[in-house]
Amino acid sequence: MKKLIVILFFTLCFQNSFSQSKTVQTTGDVLVYAMPVMAFGSTVFKKDYKGTWQFTKGAVLNLVLTYGLKQVVSKQRPNMENANSFPSGHTSITFQSAAFMQRRYGWKYGIPAYLLAGYTGFTRIQSDNHDFYDVLAGAIVGIGSTYLFTTPYQQEHMELALAEIKMKF
Repeated sequence: MKKLIVILFFTLCFQNSFSQSKTVQTTGDVLVYAMPVMAFGSTVFKKDYKGTWQFTKGAVLNLVLTYGLKQVVSKQRPNMENANSFPSGHTSITFQSAAFMQRRYGWKYGIPAYLLAGYTGFTRIQSDNHDFYDVLAGAIVGIGSTYLFTTPYQQEHMELALAEIKMKF
């Protein structure tokens, strides 16, 4: 995760102004896939299969709400490409992933994940695909989807450890 943030930072700092707009949009397009892969992958790496199931439920709810709202609201994009602007799907997906990392594994993982998710929202505004309200709604849907299903990982293991200590006495 740290390597991804460092690479992203240097990419943003040293890009030239001619390709800046395209690079910003492409970075957001990459993060919409990278963030869920990192969140899901972290559960597999930690052998946290309860977390895998919680992430999956949150992701499914997020996608249903996001694409359902797009159909119901039918708001025109700022670039006039289509009427699927509200809420931002890129933002809801990355914020759902970031909220999962923070809620399940703590702020140590959450802060970098939220920074990347926030940057994704910025890329959607910069590329003229969304306005501020589309991005804000995407963040709310993504975070809300996660908080309905996700419980802290550390807390569960601390309770188990305390229960084992009590049994020894």
